[in-house]
Amino acid sequence: MTTKSGINWTNTTWSPVTGCTKVSEGCKHCYAEREVETRWSKNPKSVFFDRKFTDVQTHPEQLYKPLHWKNPQRIFVCPRADLFHESVPDEFISAVFATIKCCQEHTFQVLTKRPERMLKWVMERDEFFREVGYPQGFAGRYPNAWLGVSIENQETADQRIPLLLQTPAAVRWVSAEPLLGPVDLIEGMEMRAPGARLNGWALIDWVVCGGESGPHARPMHPDQARTLRDQCKAAGVPFFFKQWGEWIPMMGHAQGIPVCSNKITLGDGTIMGWAGTKRAGRRLNGELHDEYPKNVTCPPST
Repeated sequence: MTTKSGINWTNTTWSPVTGCTKVSEGCKHCYAEREVETRWSKNPKSVFFDRKFTDVQTHPEQLYKPLHWKNPQRIFVCPRADLFHESVPDEFISAVFATIKCCQEHTFQVLTKRPERMLKWVMERDEFFREVGYPQGFAGRYPNAWLGVSIENQETADQRIPLLLQTPAAVRWVSAEPLLGPVDLIEGMEMRAPGARLNGWALIDWVVCGGESGPHARPMHPDQARTLRDQCKAAGVPFFFKQWGEWIPMMGHAQGIPVCSNKITLGDGTIMGWAGTKRAGRRLNGELHDEYPKNVTCPPST
């Protein structure tokens, strides 16, 4: 295995598609776009050489890479793209899932901000599988595929999570990163987003939460992360706190406050300090939260 990942909830990444376009506020300071513009577009060895990040491309030569990875891995699919972007042909998505099907020893983590296309694509296959004699449909054919949506606030949660809950999958998950506003997944969810049915917590298998990184990062209010953690605990849903991002609360940080180069005061008086992602760390109220869905098909990172 030569490809490693700095993303702490996965083991490695796989990029059969690269490039993306922005769809919501969470995309404003996209880490992938920033890396492409500052580094990779100038590197002749990079697939992004002399390209704009918005130039979405498929890479057929990458389709077979996971077949050569022998040790079970959690694999984040398309970390610098959206597999369900409108520029990616259905046939290529099918080829990606053909590889997933052939690599049952691995777990493939898919995230999208385009759940309407994911739902349509998956439902078409789910119906076909059931018609030809696979009663468990898509989820049964791809037990190692975790399908998730990325959200950043209540608006995107209300838009995307109901579509995720309608999507057949062995594991459904939500990535709230960058978390830019409060998210309520329990009270009033069905009223705001008909079809969400958040007794349907049973349909969400995992929640990841994190703050924004990068030179223009926006702070994540600590209460928003804590509330999401508490909702998950009450519902029995595994919760993973990925990072604070660049900003850290100046109160209630059990490990001591790093020296901060800048401070701001949020609307309710909460003081946040710019510590940098590494120094800010990933402890929430002094604790690490590294929970995963129960039916993981490979061991967690060490």
